[in-house]
Amino acid sequence: MTPQDRVRAAYARLARGERPEAWITLRDEADVLADAAAVAPHLPLAGSLLAVKDNIDVAGLPTTAGHPGYAYRPSRNAPAVQRLIDAGAVVLGKTNLDQFATGLVGTRSPYGVVRAAGDPDLVAGGSSSGSAVAVALGIADLALGTDTAGSGRVPAAFQGIVGIKPTPGRVPTTGVVPACRSFDCVTVFARDLATAQRAMTVMSDADWPADAPLAAPPYPVVAVPGRDQLTGMSDEWRDAFEQAAKTLETAGAILRPIRLDPFLTAAKLLYDGGFVAERYAAVGAFLDDHPDGADPAVAAIIGAARDIPAHRLVTDTERLDRLRAEAMAEWGDADALLLPTAPIHPTIAEVEADPIGVNARVGTYTNFANLFGLAAVAVPAGPLGVQVIARGHADAVAAGVAAMLTATPAPAPAASGLRLLVVGAHLTGQPLNHQLTSAGGRLIGPARTAAEYRLHALPTRPPKPGLVRVAEGGATVDGELWELPPAALGRFLAALPAPMTLGPVRLAGGTSVTGFLCEPVAAAGAPDITAHGGWLAYLSASEET
Repeated sequence: MTPQDRVRAAYARLARGERPEAWITLRDEADVLADAAAVAPHLPLAGSLLAVKDNIDVAGLPTTAGHPGYAYRPSRNAPAVQRLIDAGAVVLGKTNLDQFATGLVGTRSPYGVVRAAGDPDLVAGGSSSGSAVAVALGIADLALGTDTAGSGRVPAAFQGIVGIKPTPGRVPTTGVVPACRSFDCVTVFARDLATAQRAMTVMSDADWPADAPLAAPPYPVVAVPGRDQLTGMSDEWRDAFEQAAKTLETAGAILRPIRLDPFLTAAKLLYDGGFVAERYAAVGAFLDDHPDGADPAVAAIIGAARDIPAHRLVTDTERLDRLRAEAMAEWGDADALLLPTAPIHPTIAEVEADPIGVNARVGTYTNFANLFGLAAVAVPAGPLGVQVIARGHADAVAAGVAAMLTATPAPAPAASGLRLLVVGAHLTGQPLNHQLTSAGGRLIGPARTAAEYRLHALPTRPPKPGLVRVAEGGATVDGELWELPPAALGRFLAALPAPMTLGPVRLAGGTSVTGFLCEPVAAAGAPDITAHGGWLAYLSASEET
């Protein structure tokens, strides 16, 4: 199906009235078709149909943030939107949301209550309700949301799709109406992890920390709360969560228990403490002057923050620091944390009966993530789905563990690293491979040197080969190409024992990468094993003899 065919199919479904409450503004079909026709087919998101939450700017379309009186028409796209367009995505329109991104239910909007894609009696989840529904129905391939308290994860869980919430600050929030500016994140929804990660890679800034991991370890340590820690959940949903943990364990994860108290205590600070003053700073004055059109629950939450004294914010900031330290001590050496995304999936009627209380329960397991500066990926698992949470800037770890849950290949990371050719003890399955994986390295795949090298078996412990470039009589040598965080490659160089060195190695295709080499003087008296083609073949032949 061509991009234009996808556009026509989407508008045909919209014309039939499929979940109209999910949208606030749709672009003219002719304009979208023209954009689709102009997309270069080689782009990473070529022809992907994109829905944008209506607190994120799209040039020429009104940004309402869920309040008609707040609407303005931006002259330029938010950077996150522009980067997706540059990668080949085509914007369909703007989606409904809990007003001013304040809520986790999707019912707090004058543009209508957004119902779950699979059951119209259930809430879609907010605040990014319309975006998640548009993806779940297959009308959009991708959708942008935002996440302050869980709005990029809860709607994903309620629709059975994927939601990626990056480390705060990884995707620019310029052109986004703030909820709590210090904790807001731009998020992405898709029906599969690979598509969501491609979009996140496109949107992310390039200046990642030099030691940011590029992949999850092959056998990640995952912290998992015990059944008694899962407050507010039915036995059926506790069973489903435990099954998700077992799926991870079967896939190779090492499970470790964790106590959730400091995480859940911190979660309450987002709405019950001084941080909610940021919501008043963002739009409180507007709501004071424009009470008409305000959702009552949103107005009550933001209005109550008007009189929070400054010392309360300072006190809660200090308290958050203490809770973060306690939570990270509890986290310990785990690579990731597995949690339910939400403990309940309420009906619309239940939210109408208790709009504040039910909303608070929905955010039980999501509210703390941005307060602690963490990354998270929500994936389908059981009736509600689960979220994989990783440390800040360990976004690739969260995605890798999520891939284990969904039995899909680990997606490429948003950050890029430095390439390293290994030909011996650092190969997959060999004694020193853990040095690459523990440093956050990512296997790219098999590689082969140009026909300019000789390989020697060195008398080291553990046994390893030495690769030496020669002027004549060289041959190709098999190896693996890895990608490492820049800081990790520097540590390798600093700690490398003689006679090993790091230097440029020419590959069979003509490109050069950094690789493990050997000082020629050490290889001079060592057996030449080049004829075997590589270290693994040599080891196999040695075992046979």
